[in-house]
Amino acid sequence: MNLLHSPFSTVRFPHRLRPATPRRRFFLVRSSLPFPNQNAKYHRELEAAVDAVERACRLCVDVKRSLFSSEGRILEKNDSTPVTVADFGVQALVSLELSKLFPTIPLVAEEDSGFLRSNNLVDSVVSVVTDEVSSGDKRLTNADVLEAIDRGGKNDVVYGGRPATYWILDPIDGTKGFLKGSDALYVVGLALVVEGEIVLGVMGCPNWDEAVSFTSTTDSRGVESMVPKSGIIMVAHAGCGTWARSLSDVVNGSANMPDGWTRCYVDGCGLVPEARFCIPDSQTWDLIPLSELFNATNDPNSVGEKKVLLLSGCCGSLCKYLMVASGRATVFVLRARNERIIKAWDHAVGIICVREAGGKVTDWKGDQIDLAADQVERRIIFPSGGVIVSNGKLHNQIVEMISSSFSTA
Repeated sequence: MNLLHSPFSTVRFPHRLRPATPRRRFFLVRSSLPFPNQNAKYHRELEAAVDAVERACRLCVDVKRSLFSSEGRILEKNDSTPVTVADFGVQALVSLELSKLFPTIPLVAEEDSGFLRSNNLVDSVVSVVTDEVSSGDKRLTNADVLEAIDRGGKNDVVYGGRPATYWILDPIDGTKGFLKGSDALYVVGLALVVEGEIVLGVMGCPNWDEAVSFTSTTDSRGVESMVPKSGIIMVAHAGCGTWARSLSDVVNGSANMPDGWTRCYVDGCGLVPEARFCIPDSQTWDLIPLSELFNATNDPNSVGEKKVLLLSGCCGSLCKYLMVASGRATVFVLRARNERIIKAWDHAVGIICVREAGGKVTDWKGDQIDLAADQVERRIIFPSGGVIVSNGKLHNQIVEMISSSFSTA
């Protein structure tokens, strides 16, 4: 289905969302981290990030129920990418939650309020954010929500040069997946950058289910670990590993908060023909230099010496990072294209989750991704050739293969 020409694209969006099921206001008890606080320098920031992403995932689930219960819930931005009230609602919500505890830390994020103002959607966003904002707050106004959104927008936020510490948020990575229904993945991604280094990250994927279940095959103890299927929240902190647990109780408002964190590891594949690959949904295998060496197939039974497995079924770059960090995929390769700008929020949180799970992320030359390349706003990255995300074991081989093929192209 072509989302840009779907019947939803031109339908008028009502001022307020009215979900199919009655809304309930949940008061979240901040969940504990999977490692001792003394091991994590930024444990307060990580706790706040987990709390904010959990609330954001609930917001997404509520909006999605409304989206598919009646007509008129989807619009297009000026750049022709589909967007919903959920994108703006998540950005406003996360901005509001983080600014309470860390008012001096700026936010770099995707949206600004101009689109809402011009399309008379402010009331809709205020409605969904009010249902998820922390208890005890004064009643939110339109001005509160617009200001919160614009803390992360490039038009109204001034960072004063080179910020040492900042949050970076992708409200919904994989918006097309959000619109497709329950089968396609989407991610709320939040990271903290300090002195150019990503120190923590949180990814929430409300519809991670059995179809994309994952196991760890690299545990040194030889123990195979399973993560619950009904939604996932993944966290990473520098030096503390990558961890995940079920998101189902959180998004459904249960008082039984899950406390069973599972350590995540990349897979242990050591042979390129046996690797499981991901590429962007907007690109095809023939655009990747590896296509000169291997054909690709979606059929695991057809994999051979010259044919590798290409996974499908998820949208957005952060979904692919999640797949690699969880051991579901081995390699994610993205090709930088001249007509497309690569945004920092599509990669930041995924980078630390993969690294702390034992993997590696570089550009096609093998160099680290430079989050400070955009020296003022920190919104754009410029990876040479593209981005390679891997389990680490295969990384140098993939870089060499791509470099060799790309240099002769």
